[in-house]
Amino acid sequence: MKNIIHIQDLHKTYYRASHPSVDGLTLQVGQGMFFGLLGPNGAGKTTTISILCGLLSFDSGQVMINGLDVRHKLADIKPLTGIVPQDIALYPELTVVENLRFFGGMYGLPADELNSRIAIYLQDFGLTSHHNKKTGILSGGMKRQVNLIAALLHRPQLLFLDEPTVGVDVHSRQVILKNLQNMHQNGMTIVYTSHDMKEAESLCSHVALVHHGRVVCSGVPADLISDASVSNLEELFIKKTWQG
Repeated sequence: MKNIIHIQDLHKTYYRASHPSVDGLTLQVGQGMFFGLLGPNGAGKTTTISILCGLLSFDSGQVMINGLDVRHKLADIKPLTGIVPQDIALYPELTVVENLRFFGGMYGLPADELNSRIAIYLQDFGLTSHHNKKTGILSGGMKRQVNLIAALLHRPQLLFLDEPTVGVDVHSRQVILKNLQNMHQNGMTIVYTSHDMKEAESLCSHVALVHHGRVVCSGVPADLISDASVSNLEELFIKKTWQG
């Protein structure tokens, strides 16, 4: 399997921080994986995703996407990727369709093609009846769904999601997860951060457990659980990071 992401000995310490956020992190993500970067708040997940997306510089190490170095080839990498940040990145005074046309237009999609894709995604997410509502009045879960659609309009090969289901209602969570599973089955590589080990265990084909900016173990969830003689990923994480 071809690696679409390669990270080697990555280090990042924020200005005036007493400890590194990423401390020698090394991992590979194969093309077509649904990959979970898992760990508690402060483990370095968002920092790692931000570096992969070219939003944050790093101190040392190597970061490659599709064989391209993020430090030197970011302009070539960006069309290949979609990014769904933890914070909602939409204009609340614009309608759902206006937001999606704006973000889709940034990728240079022709108007007819863009409108067609918007209609398809709104139908897939059950949001067609909300298309002319201002985004600011939508529920938090609906905003997250629109945020996700905005990252999908140019049909990226690689999708980054930072805690995509945090704080959403049960219905929106199921809609988001169902669509992510469908996209993965259709060949998209997905990298997803979460501290919800149970959700990740049911969702991800591969995971890496991260603690204090380092990978403590990685692989197929069922194999990791079996090899460690534990019942689930949460127990595995506790076993791997217990200092007592």
